[in-house]
Amino acid sequence: MFTSQILSRRRWLQMTGGMPLLPLASSVGAASAFLSMPVLAQADKVSRVTFHGMAAPSLSTPAAMATTSVASRMSVAFSNGTQQAFQLAYQPFFVTGDQVPHLAGGQILAGGYFDIHNQPIMDNSVPGKVRQFFSDSPDGTSLLSVPKAKVAGVKGHTVFAVVQFEYTTWAQDGVSAMYGRLPSPIAVLTLDQNPATGQLSLVKYHNVDTSAVHGLWITCGASLSPWGTHLSSEEYEPNAFTAATDAQFKAFSKNLYGSETAANPYHYGHLPEVTVHPDGTGSIQKHYCLGRISHELVQVMPDQRTVFMGDDATNSGYFVFVADKAKDLSAGTLYVAQVGTGFSLDTSATAAVLSWISLGSARSAEIEQMANTLKPTDIMDVKTVDPVDANYTKVVANGKTEWVKLMPGMQKAAAFLETHRYAALVGASMGFSKMEGTTVNIQDKVAYSALQNCIASMVAGHPANVPGNGVQISAALNAGAVMALNLKGGLKDTAGNAIHSEWMPADTKALITGEDIKADDLGNTANPEKIANPDNLKFSDKMRTLFIGEDSNQHVNNFLWAYNIDTKKLSRIMSIPAGGESTGLHAVDELNGWTYIMSNFQHAGDWSGIHGKVKGTLDPLIKANYKDKFGAAVGYLTASPSQMRLTKA
Repeated sequence: MFTSQILSRRRWLQMTGGMPLLPLASSVGAASAFLSMPVLAQADKVSRVTFHGMAAPSLSTPAAMATTSVASRMSVAFSNGTQQAFQLAYQPFFVTGDQVPHLAGGQILAGGYFDIHNQPIMDNSVPGKVRQFFSDSPDGTSLLSVPKAKVAGVKGHTVFAVVQFEYTTWAQDGVSAMYGRLPSPIAVLTLDQNPATGQLSLVKYHNVDTSAVHGLWITCGASLSPWGTHLSSEEYEPNAFTAATDAQFKAFSKNLYGSETAANPYHYGHLPEVTVHPDGTGSIQKHYCLGRISHELVQVMPDQRTVFMGDDATNSGYFVFVADKAKDLSAGTLYVAQVGTGFSLDTSATAAVLSWISLGSARSAEIEQMANTLKPTDIMDVKTVDPVDANYTKVVANGKTEWVKLMPGMQKAAAFLETHRYAALVGASMGFSKMEGTTVNIQDKVAYSALQNCIASMVAGHPANVPGNGVQISAALNAGAVMALNLKGGLKDTAGNAIHSEWMPADTKALITGEDIKADDLGNTANPEKIANPDNLKFSDKMRTLFIGEDSNQHVNNFLWAYNIDTKKLSRIMSIPAGGESTGLHAVDELNGWTYIMSNFQHAGDWSGIHGKVKGTLDPLIKANYKDKFGAAVGYLTASPSQMRLTKA
């Protein structure tokens, strides 16, 4: 399916538009049995958490390659000298396509798609087998609690998870490519938390009505805000200059509105925020003032104002939004970075200093009004061939060379609706490739940012690389890297104005990298003992651990890793079904005394060139496990003898 080993699966889709089984029930039963065991006594304070990794599954155990495989352990040492060990396992809430209990009564299709009128979107691709579309790609997940929550059917503690569904790969005919052609659903799960074991079980499912925000476009990674809301994403913002003729965007509009021309591209590429209510419903708003970029996973800093954003694009950049008020993302100032000399993927190199360009201040409401009324040609003129006119500036945006002329008085509109082009126009370092998840280590005041790969716009001499923009490496690293950024206060922007944040990234350097290799006996083209193509990132302050989920077409099975930032120990803690991607990562240090690692996967059995040696064996197993490969799991890592704890029982 892949045209190139160096393109991520999602990027390829975006560019083209286009042995006995290990039954799922067995793994669910095993996890449930773990959770029925009694809780052991614990000490007052955790002093060290260690993950003991698992070997990568191989063709000697094909059933393990064809499902969510967990053979890792976690040990916790406490301040009084006691220890506790946990054997880890995976507990799904559901597989997409399951009928689950609807909050409003009856049943609802998990991961099902709905149009602007909240009516099911039907898959008519196979005559006589009409069914509702459902996603094979659950992604961003937030686990949270709400004061005074009360939902019928909960026997223990009422907690919630918000889950978004990025896309579905194919119609049921297996031929019609559906990436980006359906409006992304987002759901609130009511979960029953067992007070004695920490077990979470699904009670109700609520599909959030997104009609007020014009539907959602390709929701990818997500995070939990410090004030308890789910911060979603809309990546690969549609090109407003070509949307009217773009087959993908026209299909999206048709499926959402019933018309190929009804959707407005300027309504997509923003930051949606979901608020969960005590009754298990959820409401949504979309913030238009954080820039219209390829929003991936964002991280709000402890000041509850500073937002560090992933930008999953070719020619992406470091973007930060500083809100005017805490806990309110509806107004503030948007910044983009210039990268200083010395940028490197060498983990021993000195960090490259970041400078910050202010793109302007805005309110979400005023930018939304612009989105409603302005055409792209009102904001700027964009040409794909050199006009030989000094009024135009050559830029590289989304991997393409363009010549841009800003229309008079349109600086604010350009900054917030044509953010990639405008950032390049004002001299930002728009040189990264596929900047994905972000997270923060509060104690050390360090942010982390994933580069899914380091290719194309990052490589000196490549047509997408801009000489002198600060982001140049001598050779591509397909397997990617995780960057560390020191956070500081007292910074000024490039115009000399104070930046009112104590949590601004001041520099960047490589923390951990993958390693490209020649294909091994299984087919891996990246070292299977190292990360490859990091995507989701989440940091646990109490565990001092950076969790890394892969979006890799270089590992035959994608993995979820735990990296201890003090010991530098990297541990594989979970293997995703072959051909799938690790998503939905959320590390929760404490929720009513229990600790959770949320994890989903996407598109199991979506084969590429590296799967030639395993496809024949694994394809029938994955089809049997996951609804003929149309289903994917939403769940969390559980443990024996009980769910993990980092606090006194």
